[in-house]
Amino acid sequence: MRLLVALLFACSVLPFLLSAQEQPPPASAPPNAETRTSRGAPQFDRPVSVKLLFPNIISDQKQIWTFPVRLLHGHVLLPTAVVLGTTAGIFALDPIEGNYFRRTTSYHSFNRVFSAKTTSIATIVAPASFYAVGLFRKDEKAQHTALLAAEAVADAEIVTTVLKDATKRARPVGFAPNGNLYDSFFDSKGSVLRANGGFPSGHTIAAFSIATVAARRYGNHKWVPYVAYGAAALVGCSRVSLAAHFTSDVFFGAALGYSISRFSVLRQ
Repeated sequence: MRLLVALLFACSVLPFLLSAQEQPPPASAPPNAETRTSRGAPQFDRPVSVKLLFPNIISDQKQIWTFPVRLLHGHVLLPTAVVLGTTAGIFALDPIEGNYFRRTTSYHSFNRVFSAKTTSIATIVAPASFYAVGLFRKDEKAQHTALLAAEAVADAEIVTTVLKDATKRARPVGFAPNGNLYDSFFDSKGSVLRANGGFPSGHTIAAFSIATVAARRYGNHKWVPYVAYGAAALVGCSRVSLAAHFTSDVFFGAALGYSISRFSVLRQ
């Protein structure tokens, strides 16, 4: 319980720390001018507001689902092949780790803290805190960060729902004690609207979507990417240790969350 409180407290305090450390842009810089952090990542505001969220999501979805066309261009072919190849390689290990985490009690304390409900709440608290702090401090960057994070999560969850319904992958916890975990696809049953399957992990894709937005927009603070991606990784690990997902579900969800946020939402 103490760790849960600490996690939610961190989600609430982090925006204050970032806002306090942010330096105002030079007076000579024009609005929305592109600058660069010490990590070399371009930092500029893509037009975003509450009213623009829906149009932005529609635009993002068009870019996401037409991605296969861009595979014809060589610069995205190699990283795509690496992600797909790694995911395929992890598939071979899924039944082994799936059986282990279904049966072990070693992660009981960790699972109690990082439950599905807890991580879902933290995923909501983080961007909501950024927006609340942005309003309180009149910090436009924090407000835009929150809106971009919300946009990223919406984009990611749409993709997740489609893929889950298409693959219908059963979760490790759903198998009988002596079930064949090698035969996990096209086996899950349930409501289509609630995402009928386990591939990829919805919690993980949402966590990495938010982490990528925070890390890319506040990358001038070197500790931010470590904290953001570290927290997202804990969410992903909890999905495996709870036997709610196979490792490949989590890995592919993390890759999608990062890619959707960086390339479709932030357009970097």
